[in-house]
Amino acid sequence: MFRILFVCHGNICRSPMAEFVMKNLVENAGLADKFKIESAAVSSEEIGNAVYPPVKRILMEHGISCEGKYARKMTLQDYRDFDLIVAMDSDNLRRIRNICGADTENKVCLLKKFLGEPYGEVSDPWYTGEFNTTWNEVSAGCEAIVEHCKNSKLI
Repeated sequence: MFRILFVCHGNICRSPMAEFVMKNLVENAGLADKFKIESAAVSSEEIGNAVYPPVKRILMEHGISCEGKYARKMTLQDYRDFDLIVAMDSDNLRRIRNICGADTENKVCLLKKFLGEPYGEVSDPWYTGEFNTTWNEVSAGCEAIVEHCKNSKLI
């Protein structure tokens, strides 16, 4: 089983969007049993809060539910438990390293790396209000991760 953790600042916008888009992709591809997919935050300010309502709406528009998801903070144990930790932006990367220390197993990267943009950042709709832009970036990134896993024989 390949274990992926998506990480953003508060775990109410980008990372839960990625978590549920990815779960939907692998379910539709008949690969759900080959993945464990979760999301977490690098901050504690939203811990226990549900997914941000505009994110819920855009997921529902695409037939994806995120019911039961509440924000949680990433831990050092997550670094040990997951095979791939996918950050949405460079601040997330920096804060992941503060939580985990050095990425000695080369598990941590930005989502847009899978789109050929190793330093590209996923737009934060909390600030931009551009939920469709974030949806497009997250969807493309998750599709690319599935292809990467298939091509690399990780699943």
